Amino acid sequence: MKGALAWPFVRLYMLTLLYFSANSMLNVIIPLKGDSLGASNTAIGIIMGAYLFTSMLLRPWAGLLIQRYGALKVLRTILVINGSALLLYSFTGLEGYFFARVMQGVCTACFSMALQLGIIDALPEEDRSQGISLYSLCAFMPGILGPLLALGMWQSGDMQTFTYVMLAIAIMTGVVGYSARVDSHSAEAAVGVEAAKPAGGTSMQGAIILKSYREMVRNPHLFKCSVLMLTASLVFGAVTAFIPLYAMQIQGGNAGIYLMLQAATVVAARFLLRKRIPSDGKWHTGYIIMIVLTIAAAAQAVSVSIWGGVGFLYIGAIMMGAAQALLYPTLTTYLTFVLPKDNRNVLLGLFIATADLGSSLGGVIMGPIADMSSYSVMYMICAIVAVSMTVFAIQGRQRTAEAG
Repeated sequence: MKGALAWPFVRLYMLTLLYFSANSMLNVIIPLKGDSLGASNTAIGIIMGAYLFTSMLLRPWAGLLIQRYGALKVLRTILVINGSALLLYSFTGLEGYFFARVMQGVCTACFSMALQLGIIDALPEEDRSQGISLYSLCAFMPGILGPLLALGMWQSGDMQTFTYVMLAIAIMTGVVGYSARVDSHSAEAAVGVEAAKPAGGTSMQGAIILKSYREMVRNPHLFKCSVLMLTASLVFGAVTAFIPLYAMQIQGGNAGIYLMLQAATVVAARFLLRKRIPSDGKWHTGYIIMIVLTIAAAAQAVSVSIWGGVGFLYIGAIMMGAAQALLYPTLTTYLTFVLPKDNRNVLLGLFIATADLGSSLGGVIMGPIADMSSYSVMYMICAIVAVSMTVFAIQGRQRTAEAG
């Protein structure tokens, strides 16, 4: 196989699948555990959001760690830290859960930045969108069965099995990460760092990163994509944080089935449509607006399912998954063409950080709204927020034309 399906990349996809397996179950267990302990939606949202908020803060700096200490050394170190975080869930309460989520955020910042930038740098332009889509696909694949398994363990009260599963995932991920044996050039290409790159100049590069924050506003391409990704991720994050609790209020509702349908749709869409994701460096306004309106419709379907029935809930899951499958790789691929090459990786890190920030805010902001109103109203507000994103999609076309 060649291109995005060549063996070195397939190996990275397998590691990605294992790494994100635990999170697919924790997304169900943490809200249910918090609710059983009497935690408010605000507290649950903060715990859920701590993971990606930490990842967001550290992503722009992850590349410096990789360059200074070496790609494989950093990767193997974070696998140990991630394994320790997974073990914390088996014997701690909500405070321990918060600390474990922070630890996972630190690990994910380095893990995902290394793999995604490596894929972008190693693949030719026409294969970039496929590589990014396949990486994201493997990150979502555990979400097909993970939520159902977690819900089954919770309903049976067999949390000892949950402990064993977390331990098994930690060990398997570590074995795959540590047993990787490739030549140094391939290893560094796979994580986006040149083997002969000197470790010096870190402080200067740190200053460059700080200056790059201004580009979030000054660069019209980065600004529009970041706003779109931030807002969309807020909706995605609200679904992840509270659907395990909301589904219990709907007759016949099942959070495991919802998350399974959403994840399965993401996986299927990213694989089947990977060649149809634009990879030409042009801004496709109608295409972006279609995705944005799909997000809004999905959130509204979830909102009305409280009185419309479980059918609306599951239709919303499929629509949400389809939109989630297309938006991220589309915007990421577009930015690889239009951002300046001298600091493209840093700016891409900032863009990816907005996705993390949005997902985190989905729990932190929408939790208090759910406390003050209801889950249904909260998801309706998500739909309204999503509709507002069409303004930036249209402005994106105008700004791109002006920039040209």
